[in-house]
Amino acid sequence: MKLVAVLQARCSSRRLPGKVMKPILGKPMLLRQIERLHRVRRLDGLIVATSADPSDDLLAAACMAEGIDCFRGSLDDVLDRFYRAALSCRATDVVRLTGDCPLADPAVIDHVIERYREAGVDYASNALVPSYPDGLDAEAFRFAALEAAWKEAALPSEREHVTPFLYNHPERFRILPVIAEHDLSALRWTVDNPEDFALVSAIYEALYPLKPDFAMADIIRLMEQRPELAQINRHIGRNEGFVRSLDADAKDTS
Repeated sequence: MKLVAVLQARCSSRRLPGKVMKPILGKPMLLRQIERLHRVRRLDGLIVATSADPSDDLLAAACMAEGIDCFRGSLDDVLDRFYRAALSCRATDVVRLTGDCPLADPAVIDHVIERYREAGVDYASNALVPSYPDGLDAEAFRFAALEAAWKEAALPSEREHVTPFLYNHPERFRILPVIAEHDLSALRWTVDNPEDFALVSAIYEALYPLKPDFAMADIIRLMEQRPELAQINRHIGRNEGFVRSLDADAKDTS
């Protein structure tokens, strides 16, 4: 088994353009996330999958400067980009991560990988049944399943979000939801909007200087001590981008 994390990222975000390169404590958000991902114990490699569009030149250059593997492919067909990035690594198994999750927790990702391996399934994810904070999502799946999706997926949501083809076909793929012991799904730690970035920046500023490897429990403790932090982005719904893709599906099939 060769398990590789493919971290998809681009600068042309609709709601917060260039978000992955916005600085947190003087370093691009994407590199802060990768710093955390280097502590995931059960990965055999990591590659950033970005686009060949000029808007992502700065992102690719930042990866190169840090010695981080980077694959550049289609801007709009994210599934094709993701597949080709995994193929370039000769991965047998893949972990999908996205560049809008700078609070990604290595222990959570390792747990998803462990459950995936133990169960011997085709696809495992802690996002199928939301129970972790939004922004700690991780998906693990077989490269063969990814290749099937790449060949057959046709809907806009399936091409943009990579994995819907897998979990929408449980008759073909063995699926495993990974569910947290306590429901923390109301917490929003992803970055899609300026308010999200403000929250994440505040968390880093409070925790990173004393404990660079702060974990999910540290963030929860901080937010209990400073309840005003949770109000910064409380009004934003979960998975708004995916909902827009589903709307595109309806238009595509009408």
